[in-house]
Amino acid sequence: MKLSRPAAWFLLAFGVWSWIIWITFIRNLWQDASGLAFDDAGDPTGYFWVHLVLAITSFLLGTAVGLIGLRGLRALRREGGDAASGAGR
Repeated sequence: MKLSRPAAWFLLAFGVWSWIIWITFIRNLWQDASGLAFDDAGDPTGYFWVHLVLAITSFLLGTAVGLIGLRGLRALRREGGDAASGAGR
């Protein structure tokens, strides 16, 4: 399956966006002052664990989607380079 250049860029951008958003979320979760993420003794709550699992899953999916986009862009570049070098024959 071939990806179009816009689709490949979109997938790569989505992967990067996912990392930026979830790193920010985890940083805010870790510094939570509302008492949702940590109880009075400082132990993580269920809220913390659920959101940590969501973040890890999103990191993995964002990485996979971003790599698909990156591979698509590399394939398009190789295809374009081959076409340009083959045109002069």
